[in-house]
Amino acid sequence: MRRVSIFGATGSIGQNTLDLIRRDPAGYDVVAVTGGHNIAQLAQDAVAVRADLAVTAFEDRLDDLRAALADTGIEVAAGQAALTEAGARPADWVMSAIVGAAGLAPGLEALKQGATLALANKESLVCAGALVLETARQNNARLLPVDSEHSAVFQALVGEDMDAVERIIITASGGAFRDWPLDALRNATLKQASAHPNWDMGQRITIDSASMFNKALEVIETREYFGIFPEQIEVIIHPESMIHALVGFRDGALMAHLGAPDMRHAIGYALHWPDRRDLPVARLDLAQVSQLNFRAPEDARYPALRLARDVMAQGGLAGAVFNAAKERALDGFIAGRVGFLDMAEIVEEVLTRFQAQKGPLAGLIDAPMTLDNVTQTDHLAREYADKVMNERAG
Repeated sequence: MRRVSIFGATGSIGQNTLDLIRRDPAGYDVVAVTGGHNIAQLAQDAVAVRADLAVTAFEDRLDDLRAALADTGIEVAAGQAALTEAGARPADWVMSAIVGAAGLAPGLEALKQGATLALANKESLVCAGALVLETARQNNARLLPVDSEHSAVFQALVGEDMDAVERIIITASGGAFRDWPLDALRNATLKQASAHPNWDMGQRITIDSASMFNKALEVIETREYFGIFPEQIEVIIHPESMIHALVGFRDGALMAHLGAPDMRHAIGYALHWPDRRDLPVARLDLAQVSQLNFRAPEDARYPALRLARDVMAQGGLAGAVFNAAKERALDGFIAGRVGFLDMAEIVEEVLTRFQAQKGPLAGLIDAPMTLDNVTQTDHLAREYADKVMNERAG
């Protein structure tokens, strides 16, 4: 029986992970499940998989969680420190699906225990790729990608020599606004940005898909995970979302990974690796699909991709600045403080100040990559993003 923990259990990745685990209850001993404000779902999941521990990220929801799990024998805890402590509990396999930089510390603790970390929290590699990879190496732990694109690349590379890789192409649906006139984007509403044409995801990641900030993070993650040069990474719009990534080799061959848009593909591969097992996902009927379409992303429509290139060129803690500013700009859009196109402009302004060594971020550009420095950078970048939003508001 494998000991597993699911961080971010109440989100879409966590729910799909639990779906697979519930199908084989005798195969797993669930150490911990964590969530946020959705206490009812977290408690229901903890009971369903007989978890030892349930943690909410919000300290003010501890009493609610305790009440929901009264008389179950399940331990409860709350807050960021409790999330980190949950990561330190011995487990064989850990799903890292907490959204945002908050997932970094628990993931690092799991790696320190030598666990296999199934990484759906792309921000960990964006903010602190070198730190995450070195922590895994020092503790003989393994990282397995769960983003559909990186899982696809990982699978296409089985048995291959990285020296033979010429390029990696990650696909993007294009999000909710891929066919909108450019001049209409400035007036895009929250409701419109929250409706993904292909995938069933949470609101934040759906909006990030519309702005392509999600893909920008994945470009950086590709560089960190697979250790290739930024110029070897390409992004292509693929509206059908059936090819998740392609790997190009020096002999001109392209290896593509195809599958229905169902995250249980990538989750199941990471959960059962190195084996392949039956998964409850749709099988593609290529005759019915009939055709697959591709087009290059427009720079004007998706400035986030250009910013990702700037971040990779800068290196160091620039990824932490980028992610923090993106998260706060997204908060601003959700709250109605800024418009859809304002998000990229805010992130660029924060990055520009960081690179120019001006304002509260001065002195961090050459700082070593430690958890404390990443955390400090994240905090200061969020503060500065708030300042930029306030200035823009007048």
